[in-house]
Amino acid sequence: MARSTVYNQITTPELIEKICIENKELYEDFLGYLASIDRAKSTIDSYRNDLEIFFVWNLTDNKNKDFIDITKREFARFQNHALNSWDWSSNRVRRVKSVLSSLSNFIEDILDEETKYKNYRSIVNKIENPVKESVREKTILSDEQVDILLDALVGQEEYQKACVIALAALSGARKSELLRFKVDFFTDDNIVFDALYRTPKIVTKGRGKGKMLNKYVLLEFKKYLDLWLKERKKIGIDSEWLFITKQKGKWERMKISTLDSWTNQFSEILGVPFYFHCMRHQLCTRLIRHSLPQSVIQEYFGWNSAEMISIYSDLDISDEFGKYFSKEGIIKVEEGNFDEL
Repeated sequence: MARSTVYNQITTPELIEKICIENKELYEDFLGYLASIDRAKSTIDSYRNDLEIFFVWNLTDNKNKDFIDITKREFARFQNHALNSWDWSSNRVRRVKSVLSSLSNFIEDILDEETKYKNYRSIVNKIENPVKESVREKTILSDEQVDILLDALVGQEEYQKACVIALAALSGARKSELLRFKVDFFTDDNIVFDALYRTPKIVTKGRGKGKMLNKYVLLEFKKYLDLWLKERKKIGIDSEWLFITKQKGKWERMKISTLDSWTNQFSEILGVPFYFHCMRHQLCTRLIRHSLPQSVIQEYFGWNSAEMISIYSDLDISDEFGKYFSKEGIIKVEEGNFDEL
């Protein structure tokens, strides 16, 4: 029941090797340029994957043409092939076209002094995008559902899984960030206001190599942390990383693929599709529901702008009217604080 994505095995090392040398050198130069302006490695890896898919299609279905010679008709054919042969979502098509557009801009802006590229003009965006649509069901979890999931995992004595769900629910950390927490982040010295852990800085998502931010975790996390630490001690785990797996007889930091493999179990327990990002929405909504000021929520998540709060809120505003209006008129609402959560 976890959310599904269509994956196609389009590229192989053998096919990538056959991409014409002009195109291969072009996209390698482009990726090198991205690295030189401090784009994140994850971004560059994603761009490489999308470019290799396009150029393998160009190899097999478009005579391996030089990128600058590809016509608008051929870009339209690629879009049609992706939608109807590979069964891609419109969002994925838009993403790959955005990468191709960035490659085109690189040619225009950086390679324009070279004779070959002097008169090149980007045409990728001349092809109208497919209609944007939601292809995955959005999951909105209540506080009660989070508790049901935690209780089920604790009841099954799956303490590491309960710990990771609790951390996601009480910190709002992204999936990749969950794996960057260390055991020694959670000491009494790191408790602030008798209500929160304030951890040392970790790498979070952001421009370039990401932002270094302190993360906040509601203190109720300690209940699930203690269960997992007790289990770790019993097993004899001494890794510095909070979430671990055993590889070739050694305890190592967990990989994202392991978290992904757990989502099916979490979905079965909840009866709705589970994905880790919904926990960020759930916590943001919870903080709003307790009337915390926007500035506090923004700092808690480490957002640059308070506009992100409305994006992550799952509240139906009309359902909130009862907090602020009654037959006597407008109700004055006191701002909440973390002790009330």
